[in-house]
Amino acid sequence: MKKVTGIGGIFFKCKDTAVTKAWYEKHLGLPVDDYGCTFWQADSVALDKKASQQWSPFKKDSNYFEPGEQEFMINYRVHDLHGLINELRENDVEIAGEIQEFDYGKFGWIIDCDGRKVELWEPINEHLFEK
Repeated sequence: MKKVTGIGGIFFKCKDTAVTKAWYEKHLGLPVDDYGCTFWQADSVALDKKASQQWSPFKKDSNYFEPGEQEFMINYRVHDLHGLINELRENDVEIAGEIQEFDYGKFGWIIDCDGRKVELWEPINEHLFEK
C-alpha cells in the first residue's frame, strides 16, 4: 500500500477570501484563481534535482509563530529574499524580525493581511542534502 508522498496543499480559513487572494497576489506574486494558487514544481525546480517541503510539528507552547496567534504557519519558497523583504517593507507590509541565514537557506517573516505570520525561505543548494 502506498503512503504519503508529499504535501498536496495548504488550506486555511480567512475573513475575506477575495481580500486575502488579492493581498497575496499583490505582495507575493501568487497567480491566484477561483480556488487559490497551484504551485507546479516543474515551473520552478529542475526535474532532475530534488526539492523539499518540510512537515514539522511544534510544541503547543512554541513562540515560533509569534506575533501571529495562528495554529500553523505557511513557509513559501522565494527567490531573492533580501530584495523581496525590501519591496514588501516599501509597500507597508509588516516585517516580523530580521532575516536569518543558515547553510541551507535564508529565512524572513512577514504578517499577512489576516494577521498570520508567514515564513519566506530562499533555499540554498538543496541538491547537497539529497539522501
